[in-house]
Amino acid sequence: MAKSGANDGSTDGWGNQVAKYFTGITVNNQAIGGRSARSYTREGRFNTVIGLVKAGDFVVIEFGHNDGGSLTSTDNGRTDCPGTGSETCPVTYNGVAETVLTFSAYLEKAANALKAKGAIVILSSQTPNNPWEGVTTFPSTSNPVRFVPYTETSASRTGTTYVNHWLYSMDLYKRLGASATNAVYPKDHTHTSPTGADHMARSFIKGLQCSSNALKNKINASAASVVSGSCL
Repeated sequence: MAKSGANDGSTDGWGNQVAKYFTGITVNNQAIGGRSARSYTREGRFNTVIGLVKAGDFVVIEFGHNDGGSLTSTDNGRTDCPGTGSETCPVTYNGVAETVLTFSAYLEKAANALKAKGAIVILSSQTPNNPWEGVTTFPSTSNPVRFVPYTETSASRTGTTYVNHWLYSMDLYKRLGASATNAVYPKDHTHTSPTGADHMARSFIKGLQCSSNALKNKINASAASVVSGSCL
């Protein structure tokens, strides 16, 4: 989602590509590479976004790629507390005591604070890693990574729109095929090239088109020629 992806000169995030598919709005991409819901919160970045928004603004929140791991002596400062509710995990990170919340709690706290400012919040599930890596048969979509259903649950709890970005991206990759998909992962199975970031932007637009969120009314006519697939 972040501009410049992994900051390696060859990758990009979909949030840097999506603006061209909208009209009448300004896209302010506040995504930062390598952040989880936890680290984005701890660094005060959600507070920055909350301070920027005005009533009627649309806010898209998407996390998951950096939220896994283990809260042990190797804690990387990004891993969330296990669970989907009010569970907490006391840790010491970089010499500072920290109460780590669950992935769901971080999303819901941010969504509720943004709604209180009058923002229209969309919780979007993470994009997939390269599903064609090392396989010749496309994998099933029936068992996504856990942060996908976690995001859907948080959207339901907060009364916000849910976009299953993971599923719409998987659908696009299946139609693209192995060769075209592998080509947009120049470094690893997570970070996409600018072309791949555009694929992910288009899959988000498709999911948005299939939602009831008013942001879909801002999708421009040019998107119609490049956004394909059916509502899932």
